[in-house]
Amino acid sequence: MIIVKIGGGGDINIEGIVADLAALTEKFIIVHGANALRDKLAEDLGRPKRVITSVKGYASVYSDEKLIDVMMMAYAGLRNKRIVERCHQHGINAVGLSGIDGKLIQGKRNSGIRVMQDGKKKIVRDYSGKPVTVNEGFLRMLLKADYVPVLTVPIIDEHNVAINTENDDVVRVLQKFVRANTIVQLIEAPGFLEVKNDEGSVIRRISPAELLAREQQVDGRMRRKMLSLRKLFEHGATKVIIGDGRSRHPVADALAGKGTIIV
Repeated sequence: MIIVKIGGGGDINIEGIVADLAALTEKFIIVHGANALRDKLAEDLGRPKRVITSVKGYASVYSDEKLIDVMMMAYAGLRNKRIVERCHQHGINAVGLSGIDGKLIQGKRNSGIRVMQDGKKKIVRDYSGKPVTVNEGFLRMLLKADYVPVLTVPIIDEHNVAINTENDDVVRVLQKFVRANTIVQLIEAPGFLEVKNDEGSVIRRISPAELLAREQQVDGRMRRKMLSLRKLFEHGATKVIIGDGRSRHPVADALAGKGTIIV
C-alpha cells in the first residue's frame, strides 16, 4: 500500500501524477490539498484568508464558517472532482470523499490556538482541529471493492460539525490504519531544501531522528509539515519520500529515489 499526498499548489502536475499512478500495480490511496484554489476563490468572493501563527511558530489559516464554505468548494468540490475525473480517464476506479462523508475522518476541535496579538497572548477559536480516527469499516469496504479513495478536508468533529485540519495529519491517521509501506508527499519543490528557495540545495536523505532539528530550520507551512512528518514516524511510518509534484513524472520520479527520502 502507498499513500500519495498531493500538495495544493497551483503548479502541481495533476495529469502527470495520475498517469504515473495508473501504471502502479500496488494499491494506493490519494490525499490531496487545494490551498492555491482556496485562496483564489476566497479572493474572488471577497473573503481573503487570514493566517494566524501560534506562539510556537506554527502557521495556520483562520477557519471561520465562511472559510469552511470556501474549503468545501475548493477542496471537496472542484479539486477533488477534477482529480477523480482524471483518474477515471486513466482507468483508475476512483471515488472522491471528504472527511465528513460517512464520517470517514473523525477529529476533535481545537479548544483554542494561543497566538500573540499586539504584544499579548490571546486564545483564538475557530472551526479547526486534529484528526483522531478513521471509519475503518467504510475504508476497508472501499479498498476491498477495488475503489481508490481520493480524500481531502474538511473532516468531522465530535459535534458532527465540519472542521478544517492539515492533510498531513489526515495522512498520519490513515497510516495508523493502512500501514502503508511508502508515503509519497508531492510538493512545489524538488524535496526538502537546505537553503530556502534554493532548489539546488535538496537534502537527499534524512533520518527520523533529524526531523526535530530540521523543523527548527524552517517556518510557515513547511514547519508544520515537518512536525506532521515527525508525528508520522511516531505512528509507524517506515519510508516517506518528499518529491517534486511539478515534474513530468512526479510519482515515478519519487519512487525512483528523486527528492528527499526519510527512512
